[in-house]
Amino acid sequence: MLEAVLLVGGQGTRLRPLTVTTPKPMLPVAGVPCTEHQIARARAAGVTRVVLGTSYKPEVFVEHFGDGSRYGVELVYVTEEVPLGTGGAIRHVAPHLQSGPDDPVLVFNGDVLSGHDIAGQVERWRTSGSDVSLYLTKVEDPRAYGLVPTDAEARVQAFLEKPATLADCVTDQINAGCYVFRRSVIDAIPSGRPVSVERETFPALLAAGATVTGFVDDGYWLDLGTPLAFVQGSRDLVLGLAPSPVLAGRTGDALVIPGAEVAWDATLSGGTFVGAGATVGSRAVVTGSTLFEGAVVAAGAVVRDSAVGHGAIIGSGAVLEGVVVGDRAVVGPGNELVRGARVWPGVALGDTAVRFSSDR
Repeated sequence: MLEAVLLVGGQGTRLRPLTVTTPKPMLPVAGVPCTEHQIARARAAGVTRVVLGTSYKPEVFVEHFGDGSRYGVELVYVTEEVPLGTGGAIRHVAPHLQSGPDDPVLVFNGDVLSGHDIAGQVERWRTSGSDVSLYLTKVEDPRAYGLVPTDAEARVQAFLEKPATLADCVTDQINAGCYVFRRSVIDAIPSGRPVSVERETFPALLAAGATVTGFVDDGYWLDLGTPLAFVQGSRDLVLGLAPSPVLAGRTGDALVIPGAEVAWDATLSGGTFVGAGATVGSRAVVTGSTLFEGAVVAAGAVVRDSAVGHGAIIGSGAVLEGVVVGDRAVVGPGNELVRGARVWPGVALGDTAVRFSSDR
C-alpha cells in the first residue's frame, strides 16, 4: 500500500472571484476539479489510499468524491477546524494514516498542476535512504519563491527565503509542492499548533542531520494560485501540454463538453474549454479560455485568455482579454475589459436582461 496526503484546505483568496463559491482545489481545470487530476496521477503512480486534509467547505469534497471507489483509491477525509499551516495540516491527518514508521507517505499541495515523475520520486526516496524527499523544479525567475539548493548527491543544503534580486539567487531550484515523508517524520511534527514545513520542519531536519534530498524534475509544473494561472492550467491541459490521466485521448485545440451549444460560425481555439450547458453565439471568438457550465458568450463577443464563471453572460460584441468573470455575473454588450480585470459573482455591467436572450 502506498498512501498519500492531499492538502486541500486552502480558501484560495488570490483566486477570487472564482473561489467565492468553490474551494480552490475543486475549481474545474479543463472541466475537472484540480483535486481529481491529482488523485488520478497519484493512482497512476501506485497510490491506493488518499487522506484529504480539508478545511474550507469540506462537504464539497465529500459530495464529489465519495469513498473514492470510482477513482480506484480509498479516500479518507480529515477536517482542520483552525488554520495549522502546511506542517500542522500534515501532522493533523497523521492519526488517520496506516503506513508503518519507515514507510513512505506522499504529500501533495492542493493547488499545483504537475507532470513530474511521482513513482520516480518515491523510488529515489527509497534508494537514497531519505527522511524526506522534495520535488524541485527549475524556474527562470525564482525571486517569487523560496530557493532550495542541493549538492552533487542531491542532498538539500538550505531553505532560503525569497531573494530580493536575481543576483541573490544561488539556485534556480524551488520547492514544487510534492514530498515523500518517512512516516515517523510526520509523527514528530508538533501537534495542535500551526507549523510551517518550509520555515520550521525542513530547516529543523537539516539542523538535526536528517537526510533531506531533492528530486529535480523538469516536467510540467504550474502553481494555480492566481486567476490567470488557473486559465493557463486549463488551457495547457486541453492542449495536452499538462498531462492528466483524466483527459487521456481528449486533448486538442478545444474541448467542448456534451450539452454545450456552439454556433457553426463561432471560433474556438488555443486550448479553450466549454462546459456543459454553455453557449457560444454566432461569430463569437473564444481563444485560450475556460467557459464554466451554463456560461453564455453572445454573438460577436471576443473572449481571450479568460475565465467565465457558471451561468455568467458575456454580451454581444463585448471583448475580454485576460479577465475573470464570476458566477452569474453579466458583462453587457460592447463592454471591453482588459487584462487583470475581475468581475465579482452576480455583478452586472451594463443593461442586460432582454438583449441576450436571442443570442443564446
